Amino acid sequence: MKIAIDLGGTNMRVGLVDGADVVDTVIEPCPANEAEDVITNQLKRQIAQLMRKEVTGIGVGVPSVVDSNQGIVYNVANIPAWKEVHLKAILEKEFCVPVAVNNDANCFALGVWRYGEGQGTSDMVGLTMGTGVGAGIIIGGKLYNGVNTGAGEIGSLPFRDADYEFYCSSRFFTELYGDTGANFSKRAQAGDKQALAVWQEFGENVGELIKAVLFTYAPEAIVIGGGIANAFPLYESAMRRSLQSFPYPANVAATKITPSSLDNVALLGASLLV
Repeated sequence: MKIAIDLGGTNMRVGLVDGADVVDTVIEPCPANEAEDVITNQLKRQIAQLMRKEVTGIGVGVPSVVDSNQGIVYNVANIPAWKEVHLKAILEKEFCVPVAVNNDANCFALGVWRYGEGQGTSDMVGLTMGTGVGAGIIIGGKLYNGVNTGAGEIGSLPFRDADYEFYCSSRFFTELYGDTGANFSKRAQAGDKQALAVWQEFGENVGELIKAVLFTYAPEAIVIGGGIANAFPLYESAMRRSLQSFPYPANVAATKITPSSLDNVALLGASLLV
């Protein structure tokens, strides 16, 4: 058994994982604006609730740059006090089991590659689209981290007058159209023409993002996760129309592009770190 952690600025999710099954969870709001040790102590309490003698390690996914060798996290998104936290050392001292720390998008990619829509592939990209845009890269059946888990930051590539993250995340809806993606989804499902048009525009943007992934990695599969993955039917047709202009149509045809349907995928991926 493993303890897996999906750490975010909104919620701290800790799971007890047995193979492909998350058998128990402790989920609490993250005290994101508190001091570093307040957050760390809460995380310890959540882990302690699930710790068993059968647990052989702890895997942690965090939305930040990570020195995965030393288990140090830097400048965690939406948690201002976590500038440099030696998380591996802290948790190993507390629980006396091996601890591995990595970027949360990498954990998503690992989860869908081993247990979800990426099964059977050697080269795969996991795209997370929600508050931001992240990517985890599997090459030759192994997670590719780069320096400080910095590989896969495709969302930061320039696109139009900003970057892909602006046009392919929730910011597209809130900053350009003044409402949340969730509300646009509800409106579109009810037949609202303006909302449907906004989702088509979003799909064109995602198509351009997919092209960047195809040019860079040419993977066998691109699996989309994050909050916006649930709205895939609303933008899939526009995304695929955009892909028709990709100069290597055989590569598009050979690449499976699909949303993730796997529950607790980030926890499952974090469990695979150890």
